[in-house]
Amino acid sequence: MGKFRKTLKSWKEYSKISDLGIIARRKFFNNCFDGALTCAGIVSGIFIIFMSSDANQFTPQTVIVTGFATALAIGISGLWGAFLSEEAERKKKVDDMKKAMAIIEEEKDENRDPSEHERKNNNNNKKNKKGKTLLEKAEDFATIVASLVDGGAPVLGSSLPLIPFFFGGNLTIMHFIFSYIILGGLLVYLGNYLGKISGGGRVRYAMHLVTAGIVTLLVSILLGI
Repeated sequence: MGKFRKTLKSWKEYSKISDLGIIARRKFFNNCFDGALTCAGIVSGIFIIFMSSDANQFTPQTVIVTGFATALAIGISGLWGAFLSEEAERKKKVDDMKKAMAIIEEEKDENRDPSEHERKNNNNNKKNKKGKTLLEKAEDFATIVASLVDGGAPVLGSSLPLIPFFFGGNLTIMHFIFSYIILGGLLVYLGNYLGKISGGGRVRYAMHLVTAGIVTLLVSILLGI
């Protein structure tokens, strides 16, 4: 239990050092929103075909497989791409900070005894060989967590509207109605989430996101027509 608490304390410290909270919130919203609208497009496309003469060619399992395949593809893409980009950006950040600190240290050491300066450099080299600095550990932790959020959020956003299709053997219009209700609820939640972060305007943000969902539905219908 003590080791677990120590780990949590380290994670909190890493998050604070790397500003992980701000980055994770932004990634969660953007990617969950992308996943939700992607799922809305898939469900709307199948709904258009369902309402046509070819309705019998689809089952709830068809929607589930199509939706989850797309969700996993988005999730893997987000996870992979985010890890590589975050790793590169944070490595550059650490290197830049190290260079800046080295310049400051060199300026401080200009008036010191040469032998003392040499001993200090030797000690620093030994420290570097022992392991990573606190900053490096924090950035590594932030890279992993940000990547998981980047990959997991779109999967969540794409999966929730698919829940109604797990019920019933035959595809009916009620599946789509409940799917749109869940999608609308998800968009309202994300809008409230943004409003809470900004300190106000929850209804305005919710209306913006719901409007985006309606536009996606209308565009899908127009394309089908």
